[in-house]
Amino acid sequence: MAERRPFLLRMDPEVYAALQRWAADDLRSLNAQIEFVLRRALREEGRLRGDDPAVAPEGPPAVGDGAPGATGLQAPGPTAVPPAPDAPDDEGGG
Repeated sequence: MAERRPFLLRMDPEVYAALQRWAADDLRSLNAQIEFVLRRALREEGRLRGDDPAVAPEGPPAVGDGAPGATGLQAPGPTAVPPAPDAPDDEGGG
């Protein structure tokens, strides 16, 4: 795991309470929620280094980045579906 730097942060009590509720809703610690919000803002503004493997610059969220429902899995691509047994074929015989 990457090294974490301790940092004292002063904030408005209303902002603190809102972040605490949001963290509880997402089953995160307050610290993890603050980091999640900051990372998302940095990514959206293009200010986060692109070589950080924990943050995908585009596309679906990386596994474990904290986004609700984020699994890092994408839906499978299009697949060929065989015609129904009673469907006419396209060879002109029908």
